[in-house]
Parts: sequence; C-alpha cells; structure tokens
Amino acid sequence: MKFLLVGINAKFIHTNPAVRSLKAYAGPEYAEHIEIAEYTINQYTRDILADIYRKSPDVIGFSCYIWNFDIVKLLLKELKKVLPDTDIWLGGPEVSYHGEETIKKFGELTGIMVGEGEETFKSLIKWYADGGDENALKSIRGLQLPGGFTGVAKPVDMDTIPFFYNDMSEYKDRIIYYESSRGCPYSCSYCLSSVEKTLRFRSLDLVKSELQFFLDKKVKQVKFIDRTFNCDHDRTMEIWRYIHEHDNGVTNFHFEIAADILKEDELDLLKEFRPGLAQLEIGVQSTNLMTIDAINRRMDIDKLRTIVESVKAGRNVHEHLDLIVGLPYEDYASFKKSFNDVYSMEPEQLQMGFLKVLKGAKMEADAEKYGICYSDEPPYEVLFTNWLNFGEVLRLKQVEEMVELYYNSNQFTHILPAMVKIFESPFDMFEELAKFYEKNGYFVASPARSYRYNVLLNFLRDKDPENMDFYRDLALYDMYLRENLKSRPDFAGELSDDEKMRIKAFFEAEEKERKYLPSYIGFDKKQLRRNAHLEFFDFDVNSVVPAKKETAILFDYSERNPLNMEARTCVIR
Repeated sequence: MKFLLVGINAKFIHTNPAVRSLKAYAGPEYAEHIEIAEYTINQYTRDILADIYRKSPDVIGFSCYIWNFDIVKLLLKELKKVLPDTDIWLGGPEVSYHGEETIKKFGELTGIMVGEGEETFKSLIKWYADGGDENALKSIRGLQLPGGFTGVAKPVDMDTIPFFYNDMSEYKDRIIYYESSRGCPYSCSYCLSSVEKTLRFRSLDLVKSELQFFLDKKVKQVKFIDRTFNCDHDRTMEIWRYIHEHDNGVTNFHFEIAADILKEDELDLLKEFRPGLAQLEIGVQSTNLMTIDAINRRMDIDKLRTIVESVKAGRNVHEHLDLIVGLPYEDYASFKKSFNDVYSMEPEQLQMGFLKVLKGAKMEADAEKYGICYSDEPPYEVLFTNWLNFGEVLRLKQVEEMVELYYNSNQFTHILPAMVKIFESPFDMFEELAKFYEKNGYFVASPARSYRYNVLLNFLRDKDPENMDFYRDLALYDMYLRENLKSRPDFAGELSDDEKMRIKAFFEAEEKERKYLPSYIGFDKKQLRRNAHLEFFDFDVNSVVPAKKETAILFDYSERNPLNMEARTCVIR
C-alpha cells in the first residue's frame, strides 16, 4: 500500500513542511508506505498528473492552500480518470472549513482531513494498513466524510512531532520552514491563526537542538512559521540569545513578530546580531485607528514606529513591514496615509498585500457587514468594499507593482530618496510612476531589470529635467552597487580618454600596492578589473539633493553587505 502525500508549492525555493510533519508523526512503522511528492504552481498540470500516475499510489493526500487549490481541483477530475481505484484525500487550511460543502462539490474525494493533521493522518494510515474497515473509519476524529464529520481531533503536543529534517541535500538553495509554536494569542479577523485558541510551544531544549542542526549544516535561511514569534518574552530572549551565541556566520533566521511589544532587552540583543543573522516581518496592516479596531488588532502605532526605527538604527537587521489593502474603513486616501506612514519608517521591504477573505476567518462572517466583495475562487481576494471601488483597487495593484520593482528590489536605494523630494509624498511618486508605466505599455511588456533604470530616467525627464545629470549619477551608482557589469549602461555615456587612462593606471598601481583591494591575493591587473570597478561621478551620490562633487569610487564585488548585498565601496583619492 502506498500513500502519496502531495505538496504543490508557490515556488521551487519553497518546501512543504506539512506533508513532512505528517510522515514523520506516522512513525517508522508506516514510513515504507508513505511517499512525498512536491511540485510547484508554475508546472503544467498535465506534467504533475503524469508524475503522480507513474508513482502508482493507492491513496493520495493533497496539502491545500489558497495558492495551489485551483491546480488541486483540476487534478482531482483527471486523477479519477487515470487512477479510478485510488482514494483521494485533502487537507490543509483551504479545506478545513466548510468541509461538508467541499465534499458535495467534489465527488472524486474520499474525504478531508480537517484542521491539525498529525494525529488524524496517523490513525488514517493505520486504518489503511489494517485493511480499511468502513465502520472503523468513522471513529477517526478529524475527518470530513461524505456521511458527515467525525469530530474535532485533539490538539497535538508539539514535543511529540518528530524533527523531520535529516538529509539536507534535497533542500539545497531552498527555504527551510521551522515551527516552534502553534496558535496565536491575538484575534485578527483576517487571519486563520486567530481561530486556533490553544497556543502551544515546542520545548526550548528541543528547539535549541534543532536550530543547532541547521547551524551545523550551514543552511542559508530558516523561516519560523510561528504566527507571532515574540508573544512570549522570555522564550524569545532564549532563542535569540542562542542563535546569537552560536552564529555560524551564514544562516539567516526569519521571524514574524509584533514589533510594538518588543522590550528594551530584546532590542539591545538584536543590536548585537551579525548583519544578516535575522530578519523581522512586521504586520502593520494599517495606521487608521478605526481600521485597526475593526479587525481586532491591538497595536500602539507610535510605539511601533519608535521600535522599527530603533531596530533600523542598528543597521544589522532586515525589516519587512506589511500593509493590507481592502480593510474596513480604509478608503483610498486613508490607505495613502497608511502607506506614507510606513514608508517613512524606511523598512528594507514594504509589502502591499490585498485582503484575502479566508474560509473560517472572522472576516468571512464580517464581509457583508463591511460591504467587502471578494473573488469566489482562491485566493478570495478583495474586489471592492464600502470604502474602495474596484477601479481604486486596480490603481493600488499598479502602485504595488511599482513598489515591488523599485523599492522592494533594493536596486534603487539612492535615486528613490532623491526622487521623493519632487513629489508631495512617497505614495504620489509611486502612483505617478504607475501612470507612466500604463501610458507607455510597460505593464503589458515589462522592462528587463537592467532597463528599469532607463525607464526611471525617462520618467524623471518630464518631472525634473534640470537635474537629469544628478539622477544619471544616482542611477549609475545604484546599478554598480549591485551589478558587476560587463559593459556600461547606455544612459551612462562613453568614458573619456582621460578617464580610461586613469582607470588603467589605478589597476596597474593596485596590482603592485594592493592599497584598496588587499583581499585579491595573487590577482593581476586584468583579474582585478574583472572583480572590481572604478567609476567617476560629478555629483555627491550620498546626497538627496544635487550637489557637485567630483569623485572616483571603487566597487569591490568580493565583499558585499549581507543585509542588502551592496558591493563594498571606497573613495579613491
């Protein structure tokens, strides 16, 4: 008997911890009966179908989320055609609510594993191994069957879930997800974690030993999937102190936190972290107090700002701040204010999400009350509300794309602060840029990454033509900070004969003296030029206003800032 657990991820770099947890919890006695298969939403459905068919499973279990459920639905119908005798089960947050409706809609299903799955799956795999008595199936709690629901399964003791990472070769260049708690003490109406009232923790001794495993293996990133990691102060300090004291210089840890509850000793400890050791995801969602109250958030916005700025001052921890479009009482003007409030905190990333009305979340019950109309199909995204019409939602979608391309990419960190000065607000800047994109057809034919600098300069030519030389210097500086270019960008113009001579002379001298590039032991002048770049600027590239300052700057690509991957720079005198 083979039970195939299927995860369909959003991207290749992602992994599915749910299917691994189910297999591990079932225990070694059933390991030979369980196989895991992972795919991505970017694959052709027919290719996934073919691969599942070749595996010849007797039972299939799909891990279902808003990002993959459309594909799962397509597979259900086709699988029943090519594997008519195979049982098909669903599980995960997308199908854990309204199970009776889902069973009726999809006749191909054998059943649904509702809610937390470990204990339910272990009982189910045992049921199959024992021969599959029909009456015994109804005694397994946590199953939605065609004949009804068998009852809620008891919450799992977090310490009884085995650690399922062993052979790390299969996770090369992929994100590792780690769970040290379940549930959340808060009741945000848009979030499914607020439904889970039993907040449970994995014991600290176990957590430390498992984090040490990741540290020993020097994995690139470990992403905690705890909904509010810092809800327990003492526990937070223990874990942060451990990763700080055992830092391997490579591994990055990602935490989702409530910033406004961070205490002074937590902030002090964060300041001691190696740059790149940790990154914090902070859900602001809105700065409109009526909105915050309507979604059951408890947040001190002034304190949040102070703490975000305190963390940023350390210049060693990446901060990712989230906003949600489509919340109650947030109209276009209100969202614009929320955006500008968060932008002024200068996070490394500003995420503009759009409200998803998830099955089972309180917002689903409140949607009619707030006039929130959303898509009938996953991801159930907002279309309009009592405060935002569909046209405004579409405009905000375009603003979001501009923020992703020009702010969150971290490729325009010097030109954007200068650009903001010529607009009334940061939001106005991105809104105007979105209009420029639409006018020139760039939303349809998206410019390549390198050409986005040209697009930005073309945009600025209409807005501030007198200072184009300044903006060209900033764009060139930003480009060389991240890219070891083989040829000069066309907007930079050709080097003069004098500049060519000075560059040649610099690398000839550096081959002998190693005054500026000491780490390139044994490199000749040609090799040095392939790994570093010397550029001349007419303006001060660290100023947000035009200021004449002739400078020669060296970009060293062997040493990058781990927080933003910018090349090391130094002024050549």
